[in-house]
Amino acid sequence: MSKLKKHRPTSNEVHSLLQQYQGQVTWTPRYDPISELVFTILTQHTSDSNALKAFNNLVGQFPSWQDILDADDEEVAKTIFIGGLSKIKAPRIKSVLKVIKSDTGSFNIDFLSQLTLTEAKNWLKSLPGVGPKTAAVVLAFALNMPAMPVDTHIYRVSKRLGLIGKKTDVDKAHDILEKSVDTNKVFSFHVYLIQHGRTVCKARKPLCNECVLSDKCQSAFKL
Repeated sequence: MSKLKKHRPTSNEVHSLLQQYQGQVTWTPRYDPISELVFTILTQHTSDSNALKAFNNLVGQFPSWQDILDADDEEVAKTIFIGGLSKIKAPRIKSVLKVIKSDTGSFNIDFLSQLTLTEAKNWLKSLPGVGPKTAAVVLAFALNMPAMPVDTHIYRVSKRLGLIGKKTDVDKAHDILEKSVDTNKVFSFHVYLIQHGRTVCKARKPLCNECVLSDKCQSAFKL
């Protein structure tokens, strides 16, 4: 007798189950928008802890964004060395600051909250080296806009659950997952999935026996 095929869960169902398991999520801003942008650039291809050290070094060394813009690339790179790829990230940060100053006349990007989500995303993605994930992080964490950042944990968990297709690339996953859940749940959905990926649905040895989603997961006990 063949096994019954599992019901593919909706994102809202996943959100509800993980909420019961993890508890309520409350949004509070981590940084102002431009600080969030610079910090997120520093997180690229490194750990959050090293990125935080690099960010603290950066703002400790340079009192203002203008000071960073005026500094030599090498001086900025030395300051953020602990974050990795400093010779790439230093000129990238300076290029982003230069474009923002040129376009807005300041280093304030709070105006993004007055745009539609698509408009805000597109503006950020027009900046040098800013992709879908970085744009979504800034909008979600600094401005409480319903953008869905997708990191390696969320991408893995979403594919295993069947929330996105096995061949869906990470860039497309942002929009698919963002639209799949109620607007007021996007931020908490991000938090739940990333926490689930870190603690239960691990890359090499997922803890299916401990997973509240295992009876709905398309990949449970198969990895």
